[in-house]
Amino acid sequence: MPPTNLFSCDLPVDSKDSPLSARMRPRSLDEFVGQKHILGPGKLLTRAIEADRISSLILYGPPGVGKTTLALCISHKTQSHFERLNAVASNVEEMRRVLAGAQNRRRTTASRTILFIDEIHRFNKAQQDVLMPDIEEGNIILIGATVFNPSFALVSPLLSRSLVFELEPISKEDMLVLLRRALSDAERGLGFLNVRPEPGALEFLAEICDGDARRGLNALEVAVLSTPKNSDGVVPLTVAVAEQSVQRKQINYDADGDAHYDTISAFIKSMRGSDPDTALYWMAKMLHAGEDPRFLARRICICASEDVGNADPQALVLATAAMQAAEFVGMPEARIILAHAAVYVACAPKSNAVYLGIDKALDDVRQNRTQTVPSPLKDAHYKGAKKLGRGEGYKYAHDYPGHYVEQEYMPHPASYYQPTDQGYEARIKERLAKIKPKQK
Repeated sequence: MPPTNLFSCDLPVDSKDSPLSARMRPRSLDEFVGQKHILGPGKLLTRAIEADRISSLILYGPPGVGKTTLALCISHKTQSHFERLNAVASNVEEMRRVLAGAQNRRRTTASRTILFIDEIHRFNKAQQDVLMPDIEEGNIILIGATVFNPSFALVSPLLSRSLVFELEPISKEDMLVLLRRALSDAERGLGFLNVRPEPGALEFLAEICDGDARRGLNALEVAVLSTPKNSDGVVPLTVAVAEQSVQRKQINYDADGDAHYDTISAFIKSMRGSDPDTALYWMAKMLHAGEDPRFLARRICICASEDVGNADPQALVLATAAMQAAEFVGMPEARIILAHAAVYVACAPKSNAVYLGIDKALDDVRQNRTQTVPSPLKDAHYKGAKKLGRGEGYKYAHDYPGHYVEQEYMPHPASYYQPTDQGYEARIKERLAKIKPKQK
């Protein structure tokens, strides 16, 4: 007799006190909406689930995109024993109990155990290591769900033994499918209330929830249940009511997580790419999510030097002034100052010649023999320096025509700084071109 699935997560049909998002959770892959890049006819994950031959999986993506739902759909499809833990509330003792049961089950009945761990990133390295022997021996098939990038949140041995699937935010079109399904389902949804959505109301919710199905469905429930029926017994769902059901748009942005680093990367690359509009958007996203303005100010200063450099020397001056002004003024007005600096840096001509030059010089210092300072350049401002020959033969540049004189500044000259033709740096390049031949 084949092993049976001993786990069930379905809420009772009459559990009307549960949130709409929980009641409408898909019960099978046929009801699952979205994630067509990993689910659907011919897709690897679908084939593995249908054949009940899945290996250890890590489901990674933002909140409300179906990670837990997908794991539960697998639980209904598999003939394996299914266990579920939440890393927020679980501990090693409970994990060892589940693992011991899996070992015994495999030894006595030859049945497999699928262990689903929600929020698996909450387990520290030692807790994750506890899983490794049983995964290695085949006692469990792990399904882990996380909102953090597995490359940073999970240990390497666990990643090497798992397939990682990234789930994407639910598209607006798929979100509309979920919202309409909830309005038409009289058993688990809101179909018994005769809701009549005004044009644009569902579209607003589908847009504002940012691909988070849980948030979209719960906002729909608030909007419907807070609206009285009209004289015809219909619940009118207007755009205004939909807007009121979402007081403040939530953004997927963790201060120390993947979204944080991805967004600041996009901000910097937008400034580097001379796109002020995109730079303003990514800055607005971070400010709305509560990012520290000082962090943004520091990144603008770095970009002003690394990516603009001498093509526009004023960029760093303005960025530094913006950093000081933003600190002095504070939010919300600091947003204007930071935007001022970000737009200037984005629009400025670009050169990374200084950035490349200092790194080339550092490589030279690290890898080659250290050069000594020529005697004429050595400090001569102390007693006894003259007897040691310090500073002897030094030529003071301002005493010569054009404030320049040929002189040895290092025993073995090298070229580190290669100015470009961008902005003010073109003038620097022109002057150095006149001087350098004299240095030979």
